[in-house]
This record gives sequence, structure tokens and C-alpha cells, in this order.
Amino acid sequence: MSALPLSILLGVIGPWQIVLIVAVVLLLFGGRKIPELMRGLGQGIREFKDASKGEEKKDEPKA
Repeated sequence: MSALPLSILLGVIGPWQIVLIVAVVLLLFGGRKIPELMRGLGQGIREFKDASKGEEKKDEPKA
């Protein structure tokens, strides 16, 4: 079974659906909480990439 092309998946969600999703997220979390959520998401992705590469944190001393 082959994966669906990205163009088909992006065609499912239109601009009005994106606006609706953004409005719901703003109502649920508020404008002040969203930057904190994005910062945490970015740190999580960075830690995942570092762990998958096998790199250690630079600020932790090696034991």
C-alpha cells in the first residue's frame, strides 16, 4: 500500500477549516499561553532530534 501524495492531503483541509482551527486554539489556550506551548514543542523536538542522533547535552558534565 502506498502513501497518499501530500497534495491530496493538503487539499482536504481548506482555508476556512484552518481559520476555524486557529480560532478554536485561541479560544482554548488564549494568546498568552500559545508562545509557551510552541516553545515547549520546539524544545521537545530538539531533544528528540538530539537523542536520535545520540548527542549529549553540552551543559551536562559527562560522568
